[in-house]
Amino acid sequence: MARKTFKMAEDWPVSVAVVFMLLGLSACALEPCPDPCSCKSGSDEIHILDCNRKRLTTAPRNPPSWITQVIHNRIWELPLHQLQPYTSLESLDLASNSISVLKAFPSMPLKYLNLSNNKVSTLEPGCFDNISSTLLVLKLNRNRLALLPSKVFKLPMLNFLEIKRNKIKVVDSLTFKGMEALRSLKMQRNGITKLMDGAFFGLNNMEELELEHNNLTEVSKGWLYGLRMLRVLQLSQNTIGIIRADAWEFLQKLEQLDLSFNHLTRLEDTAFVGLGLLENLNLGENTISHLGEGVFGGLASLQFHIPLLSSSALSMLNTTSLLCDCQLQWLGQWLIDSHFHQSVSAVCAHPASLVGRDILSVTAEEFVCDDFPKPRISAHPETATALRGTNVTLSCVASSSSDSPMATAWRKDGEVLYDGQVENYARYQQGELSYTTVLHLLSVNFTDEGLYQCVVTNHFGSNYSHRARLTVNELPSFLKTPMDLTIRTGTMARLECAADGHPSPQIAWQKDGGTDFPAARERRMHVMPDDDIFFIANVKTEDMGVYSCTAQNAAGSLSANATLTVLETPSFMRPLEDRTVARGETAVLQCIAGGSPAPRLNWTKDDGPLVLTERHFFAAANQLLIIVDAGPADAGKYTCVMSNTLGTERGHIYLGVSPSANCDTGTSYDPDHWATVGIVVIVVVCCVVGTSLVWVIVIYHMRRKSEDYSITNTDEMNLPADIPSYLSSQGTLSEPQEGYSNSEAGSHQQLMPPLSNGYAHKGTDGGAGSLVICSDCYDNANIYSRTREYCPYAYLGAEEDDVGLGAPRGPPREDATLEGLISQQDPSASNSSYGGLHPPSHGERLGGPEPGECYATGESNGC
Repeated sequence: MARKTFKMAEDWPVSVAVVFMLLGLSACALEPCPDPCSCKSGSDEIHILDCNRKRLTTAPRNPPSWITQVIHNRIWELPLHQLQPYTSLESLDLASNSISVLKAFPSMPLKYLNLSNNKVSTLEPGCFDNISSTLLVLKLNRNRLALLPSKVFKLPMLNFLEIKRNKIKVVDSLTFKGMEALRSLKMQRNGITKLMDGAFFGLNNMEELELEHNNLTEVSKGWLYGLRMLRVLQLSQNTIGIIRADAWEFLQKLEQLDLSFNHLTRLEDTAFVGLGLLENLNLGENTISHLGEGVFGGLASLQFHIPLLSSSALSMLNTTSLLCDCQLQWLGQWLIDSHFHQSVSAVCAHPASLVGRDILSVTAEEFVCDDFPKPRISAHPETATALRGTNVTLSCVASSSSDSPMATAWRKDGEVLYDGQVENYARYQQGELSYTTVLHLLSVNFTDEGLYQCVVTNHFGSNYSHRARLTVNELPSFLKTPMDLTIRTGTMARLECAADGHPSPQIAWQKDGGTDFPAARERRMHVMPDDDIFFIANVKTEDMGVYSCTAQNAAGSLSANATLTVLETPSFMRPLEDRTVARGETAVLQCIAGGSPAPRLNWTKDDGPLVLTERHFFAAANQLLIIVDAGPADAGKYTCVMSNTLGTERGHIYLGVSPSANCDTGTSYDPDHWATVGIVVIVVVCCVVGTSLVWVIVIYHMRRKSEDYSITNTDEMNLPADIPSYLSSQGTLSEPQEGYSNSEAGSHQQLMPPLSNGYAHKGTDGGAGSLVICSDCYDNANIYSRTREYCPYAYLGAEEDDVGLGAPRGPPREDATLEGLISQQDPSASNSSYGGLHPPSHGERLGGPEPGECYATGESNGC
């Protein structure tokens, strides 16, 4: 039925003259003929509008409404308005014109459209949309089409499509999707070299596919996908050399297959698997030299009958190139059993003893495998990965026992490489011809990626190597790099990073060299997989750090860093607490500051400048104000002023000093009192952080008569890992490198320098024993003393009283606020500074008591 319908389509009336054919009722004759054409009646009541030799370049104006066919004109353009009057047009033959661009047709009941033998090179999108519901036949033969646009053939009613003799080289996937009713497709003589997978997908009802006279090289199920109703497949006059094992998976109803005039040399036993309904197979004019045993075993419907020789026959072995070795022993008997022995011509070309003999005349004992005249691949090309711009070499080695000259060819994705740089080497050794072919790919690019295969051929056949995949990679390169960013807390941080490479690199982020993102734990971080932007919402100070963007692919990786700085207005990390101490005790005022950048702290007293004495000390970047031997004059309102570039914050602490219940003004002065004061300074600093770990050093140099004590407060310090970040970010305290003892806070403090440094603690004789500085001589804030026998620190005996020991003095240095404040109170102190605290000279008393004053020593009888 399909054949008859298609024949009818080919027999549409086509005249050489310029003719308008019309079909109408007798009343149609009442309408006048348009000038300069003439009207006449034809056979079968067909009225003809004849415009022959009128040199028309456009359709006649005011056409009769009864025109149904227009054939053979010299139109070079189809303006939409010229076709709109033909409301009843069903057949339009515009063959042999000069139309180059096919634009959209107007709405009309068109069923037949012939555009053959024009100059059509462009099909505009939607050009057939207005006639898609009626068009049955479309011919585009002998045009200049080089590309079939995707989705241009949205013709659900079309039955027949011809695109012969164009310039189509590649048919893309889904080109014909939307043509469910198509039954016949003819694409001969286009020079097609590649049919992409799914090229004919959607043609579920197609019965005939003609692809003769093209340049196809293989048959695979990829481009045959979906052709389940196909009955006729014409592939003659191509360059097909390979039939994939599963090529016919979707062609279960195929009845006729023509593979004649191709480059087939081997037919493996799986060459025709799945073609159980095949009736006619044409393999003529191939140089077939090898037939796998049972290659035709599955062709149950392939029949031969003498009366029907022309219509149903096996025409395959019209060859004189058969390799009659042991692997072809089965063929002669199979031809006899299948009744094909009278219709074939199969002649042996090897071995020499069988040259020229018909295969049916060769006995089973003469089919031997003593040699291998057909090329045999001994070394296959190997899969390779290369960087873009480098050189790649692929090699292939074949051997043969015959001296027949070998020829090689390289294929990429099934297509022959005609412009490849190839070197060939031949060597004859021990009766065997070895042939090596080397393919050089220079400065490879992404277009060089694919599957490479070498084909070695001689007179006895061809052999194919394994496919080697070449992958071309390119190192990542940044298109966008993250930039250093400084923002306020609470805002949105936005870091951009994009990279290019082949394959496309993956982008990954790190913070400070790791993957611990505080923002991620708190669900404030947003990274879109296909986006170039890294977001941190509601930025906090803990988000500060170095963020690394890493782009990585198979070729390598590349990183770029950006520093995120978070600015925060000063704030109090802990509430300010008022203090009340007994007279003579040590008062510690805490002002733990937060902010970014780290705020600078200043102290005032009673809304005025803080007058500093030898009893005032600062620690932890001025966050601790330590007042030794507090007295009534020290009571009052202390204001902590912290400021950075974003603002200033103030807080008040009220210090109260109560009279000491245990002090008697008549008690004599204890010479070891200043040792206790040093302990108090260290203990108070350690107790500031409580459960947090705080690193504080207070070195107090004091010298009274023959006893020298040095106290140093500096601004630099190497903090251990367990020091809390809120202190380490505000500043550091430096410390000597020797003489450490463990404190309760887990930090290290220098309580007593070694004797070699020139420092000593001289004990004194007394009923209570000498008091020395001990690291374990305090419990939280309760300070007490130990005898010198308990503490293993160095001290001087009585016989060494006359030895003069003094604290070493460093060079003068300029420090910040603390040194300036102290110098204002004691001008003499500015002459010799050491880290911001100024020890008195040999002739001075360091806060020595006047007669009648009392100092707490921590003992019960300290006054």
